[in-house]
Amino acid sequence: MATTLPADYLAVGDVAETKYRGLWSDAWRRLIRNRLSVIGAVVLTGILLLAFVGAFVGPTARYTAQEIDTSADQRQTGPSAEHWFGTDQLGRDIFARVLEGIRVSIEIGLGTATLVLLIGVVVGSAAAFGGKMSDNLVMRFTDVMFSFPDILLILLIREILINREIPILSNDRVLIIFAISLTAWTTIARLVRGQMLSLSERDYVLAARALGASSTSVVYKHMLPNTLGPVIVAVTFAIPAAIFAEAALSFIGLGIPPPAVSLGELVKTGYVVIQRNAWAVVFPAAAISILMLCFTFIGDGLRDALDPRTR
Repeated sequence: MATTLPADYLAVGDVAETKYRGLWSDAWRRLIRNRLSVIGAVVLTGILLLAFVGAFVGPTARYTAQEIDTSADQRQTGPSAEHWFGTDQLGRDIFARVLEGIRVSIEIGLGTATLVLLIGVVVGSAAAFGGKMSDNLVMRFTDVMFSFPDILLILLIREILINREIPILSNDRVLIIFAISLTAWTTIARLVRGQMLSLSERDYVLAARALGASSTSVVYKHMLPNTLGPVIVAVTFAIPAAIFAEAALSFIGLGIPPPAVSLGELVKTGYVVIQRNAWAVVFPAAAISILMLCFTFIGDGLRDALDPRTR
């Protein structure tokens, strides 16, 4: 009886001709095989191109976020050929305002993820290599910060920072990024600490120390690169969390104040007239949901691709 060999079977003579696939190349191959992750990346790319390029160039740039259509009967209209998402109670184009809100949400999400990464890596590294007492103090403080409800802690930090009149925090977006980041770093810190404590007993780390490498060199040359996989996944999930936090703050009136546009602010203003024009709520809420789903799908794909146990 004939035996069917698997498609990826290699004969002994072919092994020498194959190239070794490293962690990142193998992770990339596994990532692009995840359909939801690819769909999320494609949709997110399209949204970003539309928000950052299409809003200024092409047929989608007919109106600005603050421009009022002075034509007759152009207030609180539904989707049409002239206004794709309709207009709000002042006659402003909802499509243009949603694109502006997406830009703000992406900026806040990426800014928060960057700051969270910096804080989390520094705190996690300090806890892992600062000695037993330092580890206990840092991690107990981390546990206290982690135990607070996120929104309440963000509001508290926002009120403290806004009253300090710090020049760098005079921008509303920077203030929101700071407030969210100072509550969201705990997950990254705990993850980095756990990874480093696990890696500290690996053979290549012990060999580097035996050869006289300093603790700083061991951390930044040998250990941090090997913690990137789980950290990248955690940072990817931090972006939609920041987007949702900003939307929640804007919805309750404590986010980015008007006339600036954010998706949460659009949902808030649209909710007031939801009985007369439900589209004013549907489209910005859908934009928030789609952004969060895209980043979540990408994060799930990265988690599966970078986890060697799922090979």
